[in-house]
Amino acid sequence: MAGLQDDIQLLSSVPLFAGMSDDQLRLVAFGAERRRLSPGQALFREHAPAECAYIVADGAIDLTITGRDGKPELRETVPAGTLLSEIALITLVERKYTATARGDAEVLRITRALFQRLMEEYPPVAAMVQGRLKQNLAAMVEGIGALERYFG
Repeated sequence: MAGLQDDIQLLSSVPLFAGMSDDQLRLVAFGAERRRLSPGQALFREHAPAECAYIVADGAIDLTITGRDGKPELRETVPAGTLLSEIALITLVERKYTATARGDAEVLRITRALFQRLMEEYPPVAAMVQGRLKQNLAAMVEGIGALERYFG
């Protein structure tokens, strides 16, 4: 079973949390919840409200969407260290895919309330998060721009 120090180390390996102090990471690690998944067990389903984010702590998670024929289509398999539903830490969104354990897996659940507490107690974290979200948004817009030739 993983301890607090293991969770702090996991958090520090995730880009959103990289650069945060040990005290900041400890606050998140202490408030986060570990959850074990069995092979094939769904972590969350496509279109469900997202009230939290998850970090894959161990194992791998399959991300699927519902295809036009109604059958699941595998989009990606993500390894340990991946942050799922990052934007859910800031605002209510719906899940864009179903996340299912490929084998035995473990995740760290971080609620929006916990993340907001972190930003309230450590205002510089809010500025850092804002900067990272802007970078992510810019990368997404650039990716959409690259697809323009297919739709223009």
